[in-house]
Amino acid sequence: MKAVITVLGKDNVGILAKVSSACAERNLNVLEVTQSVLQDLFAMIMLVEFDKENAPSFEELNNDFDKLGEEIGTKIHVMHEDIFNSMHKI
Repeated sequence: MKAVITVLGKDNVGILAKVSSACAERNLNVLEVTQSVLQDLFAMIMLVEFDKENAPSFEELNNDFDKLGEEIGTKIHVMHEDIFNSMHKI
C-alpha cells in the first residue's frame, strides 16, 4: 500500500529528518521525496510504501503526523495514493 505525505510550513532546520524519522518509526518506507524552499516557505511531498499489517491505520497516521506538524510548525497531511491519484486526474 502507498500513501502521499505533504508537508507545508515555515522553513526550519531538520524538517525532512523529523518527518522521515517518524516514517521509519511507523514502518513506512520512503520511496520518493521532493522538496522546495521558496523564500522561507518549506514544501515537501513524499511517496511512502507500507505493509498494511505492520503500520498504523490512516487515521492513526494522520493523528500522529498532525501532532508532529504542530511540534515543528508545519502542516502535515497523509493521503492514500489512490485518493491522491483520483483527485488529480484530468
